[in-house]
This record gives sequence, C-alpha cells and structure tokens, in this order.
Amino acid sequence: MNRIPGLLLLLAAAFGLGSPALAQPAFPERGTAPVVDEANIIDEATEAELTRKLTEFEARNQRQFVVATVPDLQGYDIAEYGYQLGRNWQLGDAENDDGIILLVAPNERQMRVEVGYGLEGIIPDGLAFEYVEGMKPFFREGDYSGGISWGADQIIRQLELPPEEAAQVAQASEQQRESKDSGFPIGGLIWLAFIVFFFILPMFSGRGRRRRYRRGPWGNAARDIILWEAGKAIARGIDSDGWGGGGGGGFGGGGFGGFSGGGGSFGGGGASGGW
Repeated sequence: MNRIPGLLLLLAAAFGLGSPALAQPAFPERGTAPVVDEANIIDEATEAELTRKLTEFEARNQRQFVVATVPDLQGYDIAEYGYQLGRNWQLGDAENDDGIILLVAPNERQMRVEVGYGLEGIIPDGLAFEYVEGMKPFFREGDYSGGISWGADQIIRQLELPPEEAAQVAQASEQQRESKDSGFPIGGLIWLAFIVFFFILPMFSGRGRRRRYRRGPWGNAARDIILWEAGKAIARGIDSDGWGGGGGGGFGGGGFGGFSGGGGSFGGGGASGGW
C-alpha cells in the first residue's frame, strides 16, 4: 500500500496537478517605444535603428511589431510567457489582431516569435520557426543585437510583401514544417523510457526488498515527484525547439492606440527555440 500515495501524485503530475501553480508573471512596462530591452542586451546604436524601423513600419502598415527582451521568464515556458505578454500589452488592432512580438530571454537562452491571430496566415508557425533558426548563429556568438536586427528585418520583409508573394512564402514554410513533423520527437521517447524505468518497472519488482526495508509513503512520493520533474526537464532539453504553444484562447478590448496597444488578440501562434 505504500506505493499508492506516490502513484496518485505521479498521476496528478501527469495531469498538471502535481506542481504548484505559477504566479501571474510580472511583465515589463510597455511604454510607447517599440523596443523594450529589459535584459539590456541590445547596443544603443542597434536599439535606435530598430526603433526607427519599427516606428516607420507601424506608420506604413498600421501593424504593431515590438521587440522585447526579458532577464527572467519567471518559471514559465517562453511560449506561454510570450502569449501572456501579448495579452498584457494588447498589441495590434482590435479588429485585425495584427500584433507581433520578437521575444528574447538571454538568461534562459530562449527566444520566440509570437504572432497575433490576424497575421498567422502571413507568418505561420513554420515560417516563424525559420526566423528563430536564423537568429541562433548570432546568439550563439553572443551577438544579440545582430540576431535581433536580422530577425526583425525578416519579419518586416515578409509582412510587406505583396499578398500573393507572401502567401507563397508562407505555403512553402508550412510544407517544410509538415515534412519535419513526420519525425518522432526524441525528447518524448526519452521521457517515456524514463517513466518506464523509474516508475513502471519498480512497481512490479522489488517486493521482497520492501519486506526487508520499508520507507514511509511520503518518502516515495517525494522521490516520484523529483524523478518526474527531472524526466520532463531532460525531454524539454532535447526537444527545445518548436512552433505553436502558448495558452490558447484570446482577448480583446480597446481601440487602436499606437504602440501603447490597441486590443489585438493572440492565441499562441508562432515559434520558439533555444541556442
């Protein structure tokens, strides 16, 4: 019977109940600038140039594009954090849902392109993933300014293409994504093996050992939770890149108000990656 509490906690963890809920993240102040460099990784010249480009982009297209860097994701996956950040800042027009965020968390070595509902047809997840992949070489060399500038240029270029050409680029990226999706996620396979080795097999073996040595049920439960979280961490480390994600759903409200946010809606579209 001493396995029952540990097994129950293991099942609770599988359904998201085994860990305490994260507090609502504290987001950077939005202000009015299109570059929010809270992590202080963009040099002054690049920040000034990005501010000019993004301000002119918004004036030409009435679409809001913000570059944001944060020193801490506060325990959140970057896909969830990016979705919540877009929700908090309410980027984009409330009718067109056309906001977009280029988010970098250097201390966690994670980045994300978060795409508003209205832009998902122009920058689908597969294309956002290509931008993430393209920024990696810069970041690996410590050139955050260069990588962010490159990524911003790619996004602006795609959003300003003629509709037919933009659709062709988006379609090609989705076809490439589908071909990659046909593979098996290695991280998931290792996580499954981790569960079998450390949880399933011990349930059917070692009964004689328990007769000689018994631990309290909560000792087993604590061990199970630690091993479970360790397995998830290993799987995430291997499959660190991906598209989509986020919290699902959307939000709205407000009217168009420049870079202060116009009530645009985000639903988790985009792509993330590490370096």
